[in-house]
Amino acid sequence: MQGELLTIGRFARLCRLSVKQLRHYDEMGLLAPVHVDAGSGYRYYAPEQARDALTIALLREMDLPLAVIAQALAAPEPESRARILRAERDRLAERISRDQARMEMLERLAEGGLPGYEVTMGREPERRLAVVRAVCAPAEIGEKVAECVGRLLPVLGRAGIAWEPPLWALYPLDLEERMEIAVGALTPQGAEVPGLEIEVLPGGPVAETVHVGPYAQLPLAYNALFAAIHERGLRPEAPVREAYLVGPAEAPQEELMTRLIIPIQESKA
Repeated sequence: MQGELLTIGRFARLCRLSVKQLRHYDEMGLLAPVHVDAGSGYRYYAPEQARDALTIALLREMDLPLAVIAQALAAPEPESRARILRAERDRLAERISRDQARMEMLERLAEGGLPGYEVTMGREPERRLAVVRAVCAPAEIGEKVAECVGRLLPVLGRAGIAWEPPLWALYPLDLEERMEIAVGALTPQGAEVPGLEIEVLPGGPVAETVHVGPYAQLPLAYNALFAAIHERGLRPEAPVREAYLVGPAEAPQEELMTRLIIPIQESKA
């Protein structure tokens, strides 16, 4: 048998891998040798295993998780393997998009430091919103807000409700791993909308600012807003509110306009 197989050293050279890598792949259950000598413990590989070995190395070079590589190699059909790899491609694309947004934000900070946001203290009236809700992670906020808008507007249209712009989004104070968000529209007093919840936002004191630019750079505005609140010794309250004064359907990313509002605790006389 040994004459038909390759020692781990020869197989490593054939695949341009290290012996350490091959041992690691074996330990992880990705690529086991076809034979292990019971006396010496030497590992032997078949030449036809080279394709899998090279594929593993290539996918690891692209930082694919070992679990994903294992699933791809174990896929019974090419179509199944393609679905697994395309799903990982989509996750990579999302990560690249987030990193691109971070790069743009860093460039903005490098060019002009922290942007100067005008934070004002005022009072908000009570607002009655018809809302839809979703649960998401912080990285999924943009996607889930768009989904909520896609659910909200058709229901309002079918009900014949004349809602008043802008659209609103409601968030918790702390962006947790799984959190509930809501997207809503201001509806006439007393109007009932089947299929939608009604949330009444109480009136009261707030801190607010306006962000002009991509949604990915909203953290800059929140930085200024929360800093102003804490510097004044005030206590923020949920829900944080965003009003989309100029949305993606009306202007390019650089001209989007978002009003950020954080309720603050009423001072006791």
